[in-house]
Amino acid sequence: MGGSAVEEADWARVVAAATRAPSIHNTQPWRFVASPDRLDVFYDRARALPVLDPTGRQQVMSCGIVVNFAVVALRAAGSEAAVEVLPAPADPDHLATIRATGPREATDADRALAEAIGRRHTVRTAFEPRAVPTEVIDRLQAAAGAYGLWAKEITRSEEEVATVFLLSQAEELEQREPDYVKELESWMRTDPSAVDGVPVEAAPAGDPRDRPSNWLVRDFAAGSREQQLFRAAGDPDAPPPEVERPTVVLFGTESDDRSAWLQAGHALGHVLLIATAEGLVASPLTQALDWPVTRTRLRQRLSLIGYPQMLLRMGYPPAGLTPPATGRRPVTEVLRFEPAG
Repeated sequence: MGGSAVEEADWARVVAAATRAPSIHNTQPWRFVASPDRLDVFYDRARALPVLDPTGRQQVMSCGIVVNFAVVALRAAGSEAAVEVLPAPADPDHLATIRATGPREATDADRALAEAIGRRHTVRTAFEPRAVPTEVIDRLQAAAGAYGLWAKEITRSEEEVATVFLLSQAEELEQREPDYVKELESWMRTDPSAVDGVPVEAAPAGDPRDRPSNWLVRDFAAGSREQQLFRAAGDPDAPPPEVERPTVVLFGTESDDRSAWLQAGHALGHVLLIATAEGLVASPLTQALDWPVTRTRLRQRLSLIGYPQMLLRMGYPPAGLTPPATGRRPVTEVLRFEPAG
C-alpha cells in the first residue's frame, strides 16, 4: 500500500479492521465494494432493526464508525484517504466513498489509533471507581468537535437527574413492548462462534436495575427475566455498596438527517479509538435516544441546541477484565471487488 491504487489483499485488511466497529445489537449493517482506488460503503437494509431503529439512524451512525476505522487503517498502512459522504443522491444506501489519494508517511499517532481498533470493546460492567482526568475529556471533546460533533459532559446534578429519569423511563417502555423484546431476542447469541449479534456473556449478569449505579444499562434479558413489582431489599446490616459514577458524555449534531448521522458516527469512531488508546472503555446508554418522545424530552430538559445522537458512559475497566469476544462476519461476506473503470 502507499500509492493511489490499493491491492485487493490490502483492501481486505482495511475492511477487516473497519468491521471491528461497534454497531447496535452487533447487527453489522454494512457492505463494501472495492476497486483499485476506492472503497464504497453501503447500508445493508437486510440487517435493519425496524422496531428499535425504524429510521436507520443508529445503524447509519454505526456505518459512520466503520468509515472512520477504515480511514484509520488506511493511513496507518501508508495511504492518504479522502471521504465523500452520500456520493450518489439517487441511492441513499450508498453512504460513503473512501478514496486512496496517495502515499502517506504514517505517524506514531496513526499507528496508535490503528492499534486501538483491535483493543476496543464495549464494556457494560461497572468501571473502576476513579474519575477520567479532565484533560482526557477535553481531548475527546476536541476530537468530536473536529468532525462537527458537539459533546456535553453530564455533570450538573439537575442534568443527571433528568437524563437518568428519561433513560429509565425509556428502558421501561422498551421492556413493555413485545415487538422490541422479540427483535432484541433475535439478536442474542448463545453460540460462542456466532459471527453477529450480542453474546450472552457480553450482557450484564443479573438485573441491571439491581446494580449500584445511577446509569441504567440496557437489559438484554428483559424478555426472559421474571418481572418483579418490588426489588429485593438485601441485607439491612450490610454497608451500602459503592455507587458507580462513570463519566457520561452526550454527543450531538446541529441537524438530524442521514448526513448528520454519518458525521456523528465518523466522529464517534475517532472518539472511541482515542479513549481506547488512553486506557478507557465505554458503552452506550441509548435507550432515551431510541424513542422519539424521550429523545425530544431530553432535548427540552437539557436545553440542547441540536440533536442528541449518542450517550456514552466511559471509565476505566476493572482490573483483570477480559471482555468476551463479539463475532464479526467474514470479510468475504461483506466485501465485493470491482475492476478499475
